[in-house]
Amino acid sequence: MTQNDDSQPRIVTETGVDARIAAIIEPVLAALQYRLVRVRVSGQNGMTLQIMAERPDGTMTVEDCEAVSRAISPVLDVEDPLDKAYHLEISSPGIDRPLVRVEDFKRWEGFLARVDTSQMLDGRKRFRGYIRDVSDTHFVIERDQPAYGEETRSQIPFSALAEAKLVLTDELVRESLRADKAAKQARNASDLESPEGSAGDGDNA
Repeated sequence: MTQNDDSQPRIVTETGVDARIAAIIEPVLAALQYRLVRVRVSGQNGMTLQIMAERPDGTMTVEDCEAVSRAISPVLDVEDPLDKAYHLEISSPGIDRPLVRVEDFKRWEGFLARVDTSQMLDGRKRFRGYIRDVSDTHFVIERDQPAYGEETRSQIPFSALAEAKLVLTDELVRESLRADKAAKQARNASDLESPEGSAGDGDNA
């Protein structure tokens, strides 16, 4: 696996109000050397704004979540992108994480993923399989459970990608834990050895 490039733009992005919030907070995150993974507004707890972020090395501790919350809460208060009170939740991407940058696919090549596309490819828009042959423009999904007579491999251009997420497997858990430990050791951050987590950081109006 290779380390993520923190300058690389996301290829899976939001629409509507989620996109507006992403545009507001992404520069704030970048200034703190965090990367935005995903913004999602849901009806949970009345209204919840979930912001998923990570360090360039893929780690994200509870302390990181709290630091992000402290930085973006004042900006969101000023910009006021939502028309009602909401609960702000900052979280790590988790082990079965969304894949939103080309480098994410390169990093997790060989692992199982679910992929949705914005157009029909090989007669479908939904795929499940192993990530193979990742380039800067496309990747291949090798189906783990192909139907009889079905093509086992589909090439998916990044331009056609709507959503992608890793599938939780024992292999993924082992590799994620190994990579997380190695990244923390590389930073010599003994004070950030707590496991990945999320912080619910209060209500906003």
